[in-house]
Amino acid sequence: MNTLYQETFGEGDRHLVLLHGWGLNAEVWRYTAERLAPQFCLHLIDLPGYGRSEGFGAMTLAEMAEAVLAVMPPKASLMGWSLGGLVASQIALSAPQRVEKLITVASSPCFTAQENWPGIRPDVLQGFQHQLSEDFQRTVERFLALQTMGSDSARQDARLLKSVVLNLPMPPAAVLNGGLEILRTADLRQPMTKLTLPVLRIYGALDGLVPRKVVPLLDALLPDSRSEIIEKAAHAPFISHSDAFCELVASFLITE
Repeated sequence: MNTLYQETFGEGDRHLVLLHGWGLNAEVWRYTAERLAPQFCLHLIDLPGYGRSEGFGAMTLAEMAEAVLAVMPPKASLMGWSLGGLVASQIALSAPQRVEKLITVASSPCFTAQENWPGIRPDVLQGFQHQLSEDFQRTVERFLALQTMGSDSARQDARLLKSVVLNLPMPPAAVLNGGLEILRTADLRQPMTKLTLPVLRIYGALDGLVPRKVVPLLDALLPDSRSEIIEKAAHAPFISHSDAFCELVASFLITE
């Protein structure tokens, strides 16, 4: 049976599992994890089929959550970025007894734009799915460029994201397509209203994939959760604004 790649380091008995976004791997969290390591025990996991977690095919959101649950500590906080935020949310819904606190980063319980709901246009995601079969690497690079667009450090951030992808095995096209399918179809808005554990949602003010217009709608839908918007950040606020980001995360995990 295939198992997920996991790396554990850090101090203390507060466990934090970090889940990356589409097309990437756990190395995207490296700098953030090193900053948090003096206060927390970090668990960096490559999602099924990504990075060093090889040998997996396309999965549903529920299957992906189950795979992560199988390797994470018995009780931990979860932090998921983008697609990883959906996986972390699904874990909190399916096994709330295993989750202390939930942090979603530049993520949405429903990524696809709908009537009265801001998000990514369905045709854009379908276009990426089509382009994957045409020009695999260029499609991934385009998506990475979208994630940093708008921030002051966009070019530098895009280079970092690209290096994270290229330094490890590229996910198979079927895995990437499956991830896009999750982004296109998943809708956890109503299930999330039943969560009772502490939730922090972090956004980038300039994010083109999870627009800030979604924040007040989720504030109303999930009134017990807390939202923070990092100004001048795009879809990767933990890279472009690491000081502010790590401060938010640490204070939430320690004091709330």
